[in-house]
Amino acid sequence: MNQGPSQKKSRLQLAFIAVVFLGPLVVAAWLYNQGESHVPSGRTNSGALLEPIVSVSDHLSALAVAGQQGRSWLLIYANTAHCDDPCRSALYTYRQARLMLGKEMDRVGRVFLHGDSLPDTVFLAEEHPGLITIEDSSLSGLLNNKRPAELLAGGYFLIDPHGNLVMYFQPDLDPAKMVDDIKHLLRLSRIG
Repeated sequence: MNQGPSQKKSRLQLAFIAVVFLGPLVVAAWLYNQGESHVPSGRTNSGALLEPIVSVSDHLSALAVAGQQGRSWLLIYANTAHCDDPCRSALYTYRQARLMLGKEMDRVGRVFLHGDSLPDTVFLAEEHPGLITIEDSSLSGLLNNKRPAELLAGGYFLIDPHGNLVMYFQPDLDPAKMVDDIKHLLRLSRIG
């Protein structure tokens, strides 16, 4: 049987429609079966996401008294040694990073987790108003164990309003990059 021009055109259209709809599925299946070789290597966050998720809400009872737990994100700076010049510099960076959040800064509370030696309360009151200070050696140990071993100690931990440990920022990280990560999380978050 001889095919007419309209039948050939119809078959070509059908083949084109099949390629348009099935082509992406075939390419996706091929990429999936190739494994990790075609996964994009770029990342957008500067801080380290901490997985698996760990709740630290049991350790934050002092923050409940201060009215912070359950209503805001927390950025914790942990320093178990005496607060010398590097500690003071880190607290300054910490304060400036929070100020860089602009209108979102009220959503992020600041916590200074110190060791046995009490910090200079006059310095903290004058230079860091609103900073919550607590001493909890078990929380310090937990945070230290959750920090990725390849990253420098002495950084900042981000905790969501449910008390889950979310990210770790190295101490030498540019504060603007830390702020970018926090703003991104706050933008995506429907809590706190």
